[in-house]
Amino acid sequence: MINSFTAIDFETATRHHICSVGIVTVENGEIIDEFHALIKPPNNEYNWHNIQIHGITEKDTLNVPLFSEIFPEIKKRIYGKTVVAHNESFDRSVLSKTMQDYNIAYSELNISTKWECTLKIYRAKGYNPARLNSCCEIHNIELKHHEALSDARACAKLFLIAQENK
Repeated sequence: MINSFTAIDFETATRHHICSVGIVTVENGEIIDEFHALIKPPNNEYNWHNIQIHGITEKDTLNVPLFSEIFPEIKKRIYGKTVVAHNESFDRSVLSKTMQDYNIAYSELNISTKWECTLKIYRAKGYNPARLNSCCEIHNIELKHHEALSDARACAKLFLIAQENK
């Protein structure tokens, strides 16, 4: 059973350019730390479709740090940890591609190239749909969907529930 891990969620301005991160640290089954930051994407550019999803706009990130300035906080929280995300392939890919854009080696994080995925876990349990908001509804987990910290917190709670019911 994994009861110490870090749950993470990214919101993106464009395909893989991060505009928001939420990170929840869990030790011995308890949430001990939460971190959220808005991140200025390259040229502060947004795809209108992404704005429709999360509501973050150019105005919100005009005067916030770039990824390279936030990265030390991200690294501090996920270095060497088991990382959990609701759709891990998306979040892992976004992080990896953004790190490449800033010439930061993924190996600096000392984490697995594959993360734990609550989407896959709940699909395997027969949840249909297994979207984050659907799983949260079933388990009475409060969620402000597509708000990075809320999504990360919900993912952490879903992972803990799945670990208890193994």
